[in-house]
Parts: sequence; structure tokens; C-alpha cells
Amino acid sequence: MTTEIDGINYGPLACLVGVWKGSEGMDVAPEPDDDERNPYYETIVFEAAGDVTNAEEQTLALLRYHQEVKRKSDDKVFHDQVGYWLWDSATGVVVQTLTIPRAVTLLAGGTANVEGDSTVLEVRAADGDEQWGIVQSPFMQEKARTVAFSHTITVSCDRLEYSETTLLDIYGKKNYEHTDDNVLQRQ
Repeated sequence: MTTEIDGINYGPLACLVGVWKGSEGMDVAPEPDDDERNPYYETIVFEAAGDVTNAEEQTLALLRYHQEVKRKSDDKVFHDQVGYWLWDSATGVVVQTLTIPRAVTLLAGGTANVEGDSTVLEVRAADGDEQWGIVQSPFMQEKARTVAFSHTITVSCDRLEYSETTLLDIYGKKNYEHTDDNVLQRQ
């Protein structure tokens, strides 16, 4: 697969560009008394967004994305997320920025590994981390604090599989592992 789009080298992010749909998702979320399991389907759109130069020294290739997730049980959106994936060709670092409309945003960093037609992207962030951090409203800090975040995406040809874990302090539970997993196909 080519890594160049419109004259910009997107490196390991190039395989993400397109519209992806999946219906095998499982969301394991906290509830006051127990866990809630939500089977879901979703669409993720990744668009090449050009590149930027920081301080005349660093150039980042940018992919803009939008993820919309709906519960199978009622066909209603229960998660909407926007952000960017960035790649620094000089260092090989990949970055995910994301914002969810619960007054939470984060900057996660990590690595990409490309072997043959398979690309694995892995990023992490933690509350209080000086490099890869999490920002959240005072309400969320007090009632549903995001402690840490990890995200692994594996792309092989037209198949995208991901696993995401968000550690939460919520409902008196410390470091609750809120997980999301799905397999998507490029449309």
C-alpha cells in the first residue's frame, strides 16, 4: 500500500484512510451496581488532512477522524468521538487526539509497527502525564475521572480491528477497566 496521498507521506497512517463499518462491537461499561454490556455497531471515517510544521522543526502528517457508535438494542448513538491521528516521520511517533462530548479530551502517543500488509498502532495516555495527558472538566474529575487510556488498532488490507481500554474512577470503583472492541471493514 502506498503511504503517500496528495504528495504527503502519511507513513503507517495511510492504511486508515477511508470509511470503516463494523457491527461486532462490545462495550463493557461501569454501572453503579455492576457492569453494563452493550453490543454495538459503528462507522469511523478517516480523512487525509494534510500536514503541519511545528516550530519550523517538526512536520506532522494529519488524519482527521469521526467515530459514531450506536447500540444494537435501540439504534441510538451512545458514543461520538472526533480527533486526529498524527505521524512524525522523523521520530516514528504516532499520536491520537480525541474529544468526546462528556468534557473529556486527551493526547495519546505511541508507536506504529508495519509488517507486510499488517499495521499495528498503539497509543497511551494518563491523567497527569506531562507528555501524553488527559484533560477533563471538574465534574468529570470528581464523578467519572479518566485515569488512563490505551488503544491498539490493527489494520490488514480492508480489515481494521481495535481494542481500547479506559481506566475510570467512577461509582466508588477505582481503575475500572471500561473496554471497547470491534472489527470493521473498509467500505
